[in-house]
Amino acid sequence: MSHPDQKYINALLENDPVLLDELYRKYSGKIKWMIMQNNGTETDAADIFQEALLTIYNKARQEAFTLTCPMEAFLYLICKNKWLNVLSKRRTQKVTISDAEGFNHIGEDSFKQAEDCVLEQERLILLREKLSKMGDSCQKILNLSWSGIGMEEVAKRLNVSYAYARKKKSECLAKLVEMVKQSPKYKTLKW
Repeated sequence: MSHPDQKYINALLENDPVLLDELYRKYSGKIKWMIMQNNGTETDAADIFQEALLTIYNKARQEAFTLTCPMEAFLYLICKNKWLNVLSKRRTQKVTISDAEGFNHIGEDSFKQAEDCVLEQERLILLREKLSKMGDSCQKILNLSWSGIGMEEVAKRLNVSYAYARKKKSECLAKLVEMVKQSPKYKTLKW
């Protein structure tokens, strides 16, 4: 189920000037504060905020992305990670993210939801990546079965027997799970 802040994702996709203005007014100052408290400048903050919005836009454009947590927590998490990457590349200042002010009203549950949302998106990307490397018949049967239709309908659409469709789905799923587990990303995604 999507969060009410999904409206901001839709605003990015639809280039809605009213909601985009609201998004900037509500969140850019907080991101600016966080970055400036952590060895950044106003320019750094503006760049990170823009990069984060572009990341969200690209993710939403490329896949059916549903926001399941507050936009503030999700945006903060993305900006924080991007800023940590910048600081890591610069390696000139000590990396400490101070976020006591500006974001202290966001509950731990919201941050947990944001982290879970990012993690779920990364898992889906890995799953799609591995699925794309499978044979055409496995891709068809898995995509059809995941689309919400019953296996009888899947079998009918593929012009195979119900028993064959179930067996083939099981084999393909086992192969996909094996491919995912062999990926170096698997352990980092806490499956």
